[in-house]
Amino acid sequence: MKILQNKTLTDVSGFQAIGIHSGIKKSGNKDLGIIYSTKPAVAAAAFTTNIVKAAPLQINMENLKISQNTQAIVVNSGNANACTGAEGLNHAHQMTQTVADALGLSSSEVLVASTGIIGVPMPMQVVVPGIKAACELLATGTGASAAEAIMTTDSFVKSITVEVMIDEKPVLISGIAKGSGMIHPNMATMLSFLVTNANISKSLLSETLKDSVSDSYNMISVDGDTSTNDMVIILANGTAGNTLVEKADGNYGKFKEALDFVNKELAKLIAQDGEGATKLIEISLYNAKTQKDAKVCAKSIISSNLVKSAFFGSDANWGRIMCSLGYSGGNFVPEKVDILFKNEKGTIQLVKDGAGIPFSEEQAKEILDQKYVNIVVDLKDGEHGAVAWGCDLSYDYIKINGSYRS
Repeated sequence: MKILQNKTLTDVSGFQAIGIHSGIKKSGNKDLGIIYSTKPAVAAAAFTTNIVKAAPLQINMENLKISQNTQAIVVNSGNANACTGAEGLNHAHQMTQTVADALGLSSSEVLVASTGIIGVPMPMQVVVPGIKAACELLATGTGASAAEAIMTTDSFVKSITVEVMIDEKPVLISGIAKGSGMIHPNMATMLSFLVTNANISKSLLSETLKDSVSDSYNMISVDGDTSTNDMVIILANGTAGNTLVEKADGNYGKFKEALDFVNKELAKLIAQDGEGATKLIEISLYNAKTQKDAKVCAKSIISSNLVKSAFFGSDANWGRIMCSLGYSGGNFVPEKVDILFKNEKGTIQLVKDGAGIPFSEEQAKEILDQKYVNIVVDLKDGEHGAVAWGCDLSYDYIKINGSYRS
């Protein structure tokens, strides 16, 4: 597998994409995107665990059930189309129908996504003309413009493309994502759209995506809020020409490894871009009794606002890490725990066998002052591990979210 620099969605055979300004955002920034497979494709998706699900998610869940072919995704930023009742469902359906009419598809072959302010009706007077204009321009569009169109409070575009050889055919997986705030394990205010030219069955693609999401997007936390609009969608159009991947064989292993890599890299970019964040924090947890214990403990650390605040201040307050482990619900023996901090500035151990040990405050601060810090936790209680990602919690987080609607 190799990372393809400066490549994006439209570099994957059979895919077109575009992002435009339709008028949803008053700022003039791009706010509407289309992703389109010129060939029939299968799709899989994962959605928020929030009981309050935005209209687009409800439409998508139905469309994925009734259609074996999914060729397009329409997405807007600036309005979440959430908590908008029957009108919101009608608007989401109108968006899929407008794309379908423009591209010669059935509305059930189109998926829809929205992100932005909750509870405000969609401005369909600009959305519908915007969709029509975007569809007309698809052939000249770029994946980069689509990545811009899905951004809200994001400070940078999140995109990655990789290539893996299957049956001596180059198979590409390319993804874009947005996410900055309302990010919490079990997905968050985040959208991720992936395309691949792999020839893979819909059932196996769905199973693979579910497993991949569990170890990537479900292992990040910015602020503890799980949104109404979160989703991950992947389209696979089979244009690579490889033998159909429909069982867990060697070809499947190659595809899954590449998909996992793409999703984890996008998840880390989302965590790094947490609203007001100054640092990316990675939890590497080792030797838990079970896989569930490993994930629960790692998530608990990365979700702790006290841990996040300490890291913003470069305070080596390891007690907060032990505390978050203690209330995690994970099964472990406190008297066995080791805790270390590490990055390019070095490695320092702060806890051994559940108790603090002498360490250099100066060295600890030098490590914590960096933009990336790895918290290493060894439970010494089994053979299972987990990785989670998040960020520090800064003053700017309050500033951004205190005036989000204005």
